[in-house]
Amino acid sequence: MGFIDNAKDAAEATGKKIGEVLDDTKERISDRVDEAKADAEVKRAESDVKKAEAERDATKAKNEYKEDLRD
Repeated sequence: MGFIDNAKDAAEATGKKIGEVLDDTKERISDRVDEAKADAEVKRAESDVKKAEAERDATKAKNEYKEDLRD
């Protein structure tokens, strides 16, 4: 029975280790997904800033043009 008990303990330890590895892998993937989402949010925000700056510059140019016409 000693050999069977040892094999059973080894199998349980292996199963536990595999479970831990799977949990760690799942957590790593989740972390990568979170990073990708954060990067996408930064890019979206940068795009919004560039759009706002372009609108500001266009408005400024339009107002300067209109001011020149008034002179």
